[in-house]
Amino acid sequence: MRGVLRYAYLLVLGVWLGTIVCFSFVVAPVAFRAFGPMQAGEVVGAVLGPYYRLGRIAGVLAVVGALLLGRGATARRPWQAAAAAHAIGLAATLWAGTVVFPATQRLRAALHAEGTAPASNPEFARLHRRAVGLNGVALIAGLVGLGCASAALRE
Repeated sequence: MRGVLRYAYLLVLGVWLGTIVCFSFVVAPVAFRAFGPMQAGEVVGAVLGPYYRLGRIAGVLAVVGALLLGRGATARRPWQAAAAAHAIGLAATLWAGTVVFPATQRLRAALHAEGTAPASNPEFARLHRRAVGLNGVALIAGLVGLGCASAALRE
């Protein structure tokens, strides 16, 4: 059973980190190169809802998985550190998905109604920087958690 739990934990972590990397370094940049800023913003905005839902689910499962794997381990500290790192990544994902993203979407809609490009609005730029920063925190925290877990899995 422990082997299945390890597999599920690593799978969830791979999906979560892979999603962050794919969105940040492939989907968003390609959308902005392929479409104009207005269309690309719409595409990225449409992707972000499912992106944050998947991040929340994967983040919760990663924290729970690390805690469960730590319960039966001889060295619990690496698993506790992994769980703490995943919790930080989950918090960043939750903040970005439940606070920053909805604020960005509301502002985007208001700016479109005015005929103003979101990229030219200082508040939109601030929210975008915050979202990018939180995404970076989630990625780094996930990688730190993976590092801690890899040390624990060697046992």
